[in-house]
Amino acid sequence: MDESDTGTDAGRDERDDVGADASGAPRGGSPDRDAATGGGDGGRLVLAATPLGETADASPRLRAALADADVVAAEDTRRTRALAAALGVAIGGRVVSFYDQVESARIPALVEAIAAGETVLLVTDAGMPSVSDPGYSVVDATITAGHRVTCLPGPSAVTTALALSGLPVDRFCFDGFAPRKQGKRREFLTTLRDEPRASVFFESPHRLAACLEDAVAVLGPDRRAAVCREMTKTYEEVRRGTLGELAAWAAEGVRGEISVVLAGAAPRRRSAAELVGEVELRVDGGARLKDACAQVGEEHGVSKRQLYQAVLTARG
Repeated sequence: MDESDTGTDAGRDERDDVGADASGAPRGGSPDRDAATGGGDGGRLVLAATPLGETADASPRLRAALADADVVAAEDTRRTRALAAALGVAIGGRVVSFYDQVESARIPALVEAIAAGETVLLVTDAGMPSVSDPGYSVVDATITAGHRVTCLPGPSAVTTALALSGLPVDRFCFDGFAPRKQGKRREFLTTLRDEPRASVFFESPHRLAACLEDAVAVLGPDRRAAVCREMTKTYEEVRRGTLGELAAWAAEGVRGEISVVLAGAAPRRRSAAELVGEVELRVDGGARLKDACAQVGEEHGVSKRQLYQAVLTARG
């Protein structure tokens, strides 16, 4: 979930070839290797979740896939090699960089490798590829070419933040990173004003205070939320409270990777005029007008007399 303004570091500058090995043929499979990378004959693309911060969260299948994949496409090759070293795994295949700026250029060779029967493992810096990270375009290209795509589940900043938030999250929506500029950010927050589901999004630490200030302005200071910082890492912190309280806290400055969870909006009470259509539907279904007004009024906490009058007014 790292939000990087550039994709230029030493690890990402590697230019390993994606093609076949020295013999010109893809490597053969083994039972353990097939279990790690999805099983069966033929090439495949494997999406694998990587730890958010705690190396021990890596799954056994991720460890095996790093060792056995023919190609490892990594958002940051240095970080992927460091993760493998921390896990005591020797990467057996070719390692290629796969970050935003080179994503499109890398896809043809990766799909070609899959077509040749190879397993391509895609990993990003933390969490699941395609979820606010590179991945969608190569998944789409692989599916379009008729090849198999599979996944090794694991850590996710989205579900981890939801679980830690202390808010009702049985239904939720995910919005990636909040917009950088205030105007677009306020437009985004406005879409959440009446959203009944919990909402989770990422934010950079240096924009968090401004984002929460905008949230207070658009959604009000009393909407409940949680800010999750450095999840699974040594300095993990979860701040829970109202938007007003969280904005005051963030004004002092915050560091680390940030996920924000916003409580769903409380149901808005509808006026009698807004409920006229619902009453008329029941009348069309055979109910008497007074009975329909009584039923709809009870369900929505609106006076049946007000509803009755609103229907007559609407009918003219």
